[in-house]
Amino acid sequence: MAKKTSPNGYGADPCLLYAGLRIALLTRHGKERVIAPVLEPELGCRIEHVSNYDTDLLGTFTREIPRVGTQVGAASRKARIGMDLAGVPVGVASEGSFGPDPMTGMIPWNVECVVLIDDRLGIEVAGFAQGMARMPNTHVKNWEEAETFARQSGFPEHYMVVRPEREDDLRIFKGIKDWGELEAIVEKALDLSANGRAFLEVDLRAHANPTRMENIRQATENLLKKIQSRCPSCGTPGFSIVERLEGLPCGDCGSPTREYRSEIYCCQKCAHRSVQESVGRSVAEPQYCDYCNP
Repeated sequence: MAKKTSPNGYGADPCLLYAGLRIALLTRHGKERVIAPVLEPELGCRIEHVSNYDTDLLGTFTREIPRVGTQVGAASRKARIGMDLAGVPVGVASEGSFGPDPMTGMIPWNVECVVLIDDRLGIEVAGFAQGMARMPNTHVKNWEEAETFARQSGFPEHYMVVRPEREDDLRIFKGIKDWGELEAIVEKALDLSANGRAFLEVDLRAHANPTRMENIRQATENLLKKIQSRCPSCGTPGFSIVERLEGLPCGDCGSPTREYRSEIYCCQKCAHRSVQESVGRSVAEPQYCDYCNP
């Protein structure tokens, strides 16, 4: 029986789109270790690690170079640079952001975005994951205080960054990953400091922060799921949610709540749209109802 094909000519199987294809991945921080094992087996592609560009030029977590634009925009720029350097039409890249959690504003939080750009199809697909972050910081007056902070922060699995005096000091020591090195650098920073203090923080670069690296892996899995979601009209990958509609009725009083009642999926290529009702629930818990729980 002939293999079913979709209007874009690539076939019904998403793997056919990327089987044997080189996909550029620009990173200098080891992200290929979690991105390639997710994408390669499922898509049949080959992730081509591109490292001959300093991605710190696009922004640093240690704040000496600010990131310009949005998180997704930064990931897209990285993907484009990788594609240009590798000379391929498809690229993938990631970008992270850190701040307080969106619910309480009290928990350190990490959001990861992994973007795939496919110039053959003219699409850009983004996967996301988020969770608690390892991002503490402190000022110390001596090695004993520094050692206590480091132990509480997950060192040496999570690397350290040290500066003399304060958090915006440009004399930065990054990538510190063993106890002897940390003690020597803390003592050096204290000697350099005019106020007798050193500033310590957890290194947020991917290779230095396994908590963040796990979120990148999960974001890649979310990206893969979107790539495997094909438009029912034209077969293009990335048929995914673009909008959620509130209004799921309260299970007690029937009033519309802020809980989602449906999701709108849209194709980037042909603009086909589909509304899908919430699966597994027809009503919302009264705790989410503004009438029952004002």
